[in-house]
Amino acid sequence: MDGAGAPFAGLTRANLRRALADRLRAAGVAGADLDARLLCAEALALPPGTLLSDSPILPDEAARAEALLRRRLSGEPVARILGEKEFWSLPFALSPETLVPRPDTETVVEEVLARLPERAAPLRMLDLGTGTGAILAALLVEYRNAFGVGVDRSLDAARTAQLNLARLGLDARARILVGDWGSALRGPFDVVVSNPPYIPSAEIATLDVDVRAHDPRAALDGGADGLGAYAAIAAALPALLAPGGLCVLELGMGQEADVAALLRAAGLDAPYPARRDLSGIARALPAWRPSLRP
Repeated sequence: MDGAGAPFAGLTRANLRRALADRLRAAGVAGADLDARLLCAEALALPPGTLLSDSPILPDEAARAEALLRRRLSGEPVARILGEKEFWSLPFALSPETLVPRPDTETVVEEVLARLPERAAPLRMLDLGTGTGAILAALLVEYRNAFGVGVDRSLDAARTAQLNLARLGLDARARILVGDWGSALRGPFDVVVSNPPYIPSAEIATLDVDVRAHDPRAALDGGADGLGAYAAIAAALPALLAPGGLCVLELGMGQEADVAALLRAAGLDAPYPARRDLSGIARALPAWRPSLRP
């Protein structure tokens, strides 16, 4: 994408949104209309969805719009430009070492809800590689008596997750820790979830620019085969999960069989196929620690 700014001075507020959309569409940006709406709202300091008037924009608003457009045309995602992304209808602040939460990851939350339908259960939850805290926060909203722990290797990400939980009023029911997966934790937890890095190292350079240049590599790179984090998580799960406890892991494309094999090798049951996302990709794999038998 090229990045020449648009001459927005003198436009009305309603025309500004259309002009942004036209420039984005001409540059081949997918989702140009939505991006334009969000960038226009940011430039005008208005909530997204505000009905725009025919009043002229101010010079400083035109300048902000041009600067925002240049960033988007350079490949920077709108969520990074705005510093925030919605997940499970909740707002999450971003930071340099957090992955932008994606709709596909909501499949993990959906799978937990399907497997554990009792919303009042006093569950103990663990989110490994919590990032913004999005999965953990969504589950705490749905399970009103649950307590959750989020772990991330990045101090920056851990601080961001803590901020997000506080903003959502969930910090009294959660703790955020810095650590390497589950190595420094002691269970038992009733639920363990994770969206680990799963892109094979050699494929990072082939990703879209909005991902490879703006998401933290540590949150993407799953090692040579993309399975490095899964192996570490699987090894830790028997000590972390309570008997009968549920684990749900987000998957990359084509990884279901390999991850299920790692979980079974660690002594977990994985009898069901992964929940598929809206694109039909196997995305959220459930597994259980076997219950103690008399």
